[in-house]
Amino acid sequence: MKAILLLEDGTMFEGEGIGASGSCVGEIVFNTGMTGYQEILTDPTCTGQIVMMTYPLIGNYGINQEDSESSKPWLKGLIVRELCKEPSNWRSSQTLNDYLVSNNVVGIQGIDTRALTRILREKGTMNGVISTDPDLKQEDWRSIIEEYDIVKPVDEVTTKEIINIRGSGMKVALIDYGVRASIINSLTERNCDITIFPATATAEQILAINPDGIVLSNGPGDPKDCTFQIKVIRELLGKKPIFGICLGHQLIALACGGETAKLKYGHRGSNQPVKDLKQDRTYITAQNHGYVVLPESLDASKAEISHINMNDGTVEGIRYLDTPTFSVQFQPEASPGPMDTRYLFDSFVSTMEAHKGGS
Repeated sequence: MKAILLLEDGTMFEGEGIGASGSCVGEIVFNTGMTGYQEILTDPTCTGQIVMMTYPLIGNYGINQEDSESSKPWLKGLIVRELCKEPSNWRSSQTLNDYLVSNNVVGIQGIDTRALTRILREKGTMNGVISTDPDLKQEDWRSIIEEYDIVKPVDEVTTKEIINIRGSGMKVALIDYGVRASIINSLTERNCDITIFPATATAEQILAINPDGIVLSNGPGDPKDCTFQIKVIRELLGKKPIFGICLGHQLIALACGGETAKLKYGHRGSNQPVKDLKQDRTYITAQNHGYVVLPESLDASKAEISHINMNDGTVEGIRYLDTPTFSVQFQPEASPGPMDTRYLFDSFVSTMEAHKGGS
């Protein structure tokens, strides 16, 4: 099945269709992870995106029943150099191609992913379309590609109801902007009693359960679009210890008067070096984001940068001085790995215990 990839700038690649037949339009991004494609496919942060894996062989250990970060894949399409047709892993229950077909995800293989990566690095993230339609004409898709936008993705991915996961430890309110299952698992491993709230929950609803702490999850899209959530966070600050992850990190900064900006091509992969400035130690982290907090926008009397990206110097963590609040831009739960920064969940539990004991 022949397929084409057409970029917003007019560049076209020809390859072989994988997954479902048809067409999909989305924001094209690249991920440098050598493994973890199942986690990437099912990460709600990828909503509205066509993801290209830079590692040349994808699917070699198939799809299993345990490693998904949510109940379905959220990305619009998948681009790989070569799709493995015969996976080998004792946990594998189906091939990646069968998984894409069953979830109606369109993909393409057999294109020069190195060339595509260079284009995205030089020109920045752009929209595009994957299609197996043999009659596709560039002029028919040009306006669709140019006008495509990811609109209110948090509303699409968040839970629609309040969910409780019982535990014997600290009571945590987890605000779901598109939460990965591994964040929930990291809290349950620490015996937390978790109540998951939809992104539409008010501060009054969240505080009504009297949590020991609040976790603001990862999620998709431009953080500045989350005006309601920013207002809610502003009302929560100082009331309880807060731990922000990825989108949650950005929303806290905006609630505190900071600013965010879109990166040229984002940080997506499991090999991003991040330095913990307090420990004077660098960790390897997993990341999946296209926006960052601008350091010059932070009030130095109220917030200090705790982590920085060693590749480009961008802000990777913030600790707030006037409230028991801290946040990170990377994935501390990091499934499938690296697991270097899971200590941050222990730090959050310690913060909750200290705050509860002092209140």
